[in-house]
Amino acid sequence: QVQLVESGGGLVQAGGSLGLSCAASGRTFSNYAMGWFRQAPGKEREFVAAISWSGGSTYYTDSVKGRFTISRDNAKNTVYLQMNSLKPEDTAVYYCAAYIGIVVPTSSRTYNYWGQGTQVTVSS
Repeated sequence: QVQLVESGGGLVQAGGSLGLSCAASGRTFSNYAMGWFRQAPGKEREFVAAISWSGGSTYYTDSVKGRFTISRDNAKNTVYLQMNSLKPEDTAVYYCAAYIGIVVPTSSRTYNYWGQGTQVTVSS
């Protein structure tokens, strides 16, 4: 079993920055790929970014490329999402997720474990 706890959400003005963290516990953190997803009101949960177990491979949805950066620290069992140049359309609940495997999924249905989510609100 894996427990994931997100932190770092909040309210920020458009153009500002926020950093999210996701602390993992339960199993060997370095054994799994990690992803960030978001869900806005009335919309489906969507892929934001993902990172391989080693941190050597990262993936982003097109709308956040060049603005968001995913990273991980396996010694601290933590994955991060640095969000810069935020836009009102980035407003959502952000979730981190863990996948036990070598591949790095971008589909939410593939991930095995989920955090409870953290709210990010970007005002215009």
